[in-house]
Amino acid sequence: MGTLRSPPADRSVDELLSFGVVNLDKPPGPSAHQVSAWARDLAGVERAAHAGTLDPKVTGCLPILLDDATRLAQVFLEGTKEYVAVLELHGPAPTDLDAVLDAFEGEIYQKPPRKSAVARRLRTREIHALDLLEVRERQALIRIRCESGTYVRKLCHDIGLAAGTGAHMGDLRRTATDPFDDTDLVSTADLTDALTFADEGDEAPLRDVVAPAERALTHLPRLTVAVSAAEQIAEGAPVYAPGIVDVGPDVAALDEASESSSDAPLVACFTPDGSAVCLGHLTGDPRAESGEAVSLERVLV
Repeated sequence: MGTLRSPPADRSVDELLSFGVVNLDKPPGPSAHQVSAWARDLAGVERAAHAGTLDPKVTGCLPILLDDATRLAQVFLEGTKEYVAVLELHGPAPTDLDAVLDAFEGEIYQKPPRKSAVARRLRTREIHALDLLEVRERQALIRIRCESGTYVRKLCHDIGLAAGTGAHMGDLRRTATDPFDDTDLVSTADLTDALTFADEGDEAPLRDVVAPAERALTHLPRLTVAVSAAEQIAEGAPVYAPGIVDVGPDVAALDEASESSSDAPLVACFTPDGSAVCLGHLTGDPRAESGEAVSLERVLV
């Protein structure tokens, strides 16, 4: 049978570092990849992954997944992001700048810039909210809540065209990437100190800055499976409906699952003590008396 993890609250420091997440406040200068590598080496684990690329000059919310938690990286691909940006206008701010920003809320078209890791094809992205926070001469502070994959630099350029002044992006800070935000960010100094204290026998600071990796799943629809079912899932078995002991309200609210697992909703499965078991796509009725309910995407035990 597969081996299940200890409950999140009962894990040792080594277990926490092998399946943990740090809500890191990325400093300006290094790339997101460099920050991840630094956290990996500092924590003494084999792997680390960041939750969404930030350019070297950009600061803010950069969750770092440690070791086995790197299997969760895909959960950040479709989440909502939030940024605060300085819009550098090329002329005096128009009096109707609020209205200009409102026009960009909703679905917009974007083509990725030349220096991007994806094909430069026109695509749509959703701008959930675009707020004007402050205006000072030729600078405007704006808050953007948007779909993952939105190019804020391109958005600022397009806003400038619509405003009739031209504009480019100045400073940029990410304030949230679901399910993390900037209310409990951890600095690089905090993480360094916490690991030093842990080496000296004081685990409390480390437990304050490294969370069980399950925290990265709190925004996903949730299913609870029996321990016996979790042991079978650890060996590669699908999630069968009879093994599900509780269905979260978010699962109950999902649209009817598609026959194709590729576009069926992503859900997270846990044991009754809160330990993550797997990620998968809802492909059947989790309340049924028989049959497969979830096809496996990532086994986490």
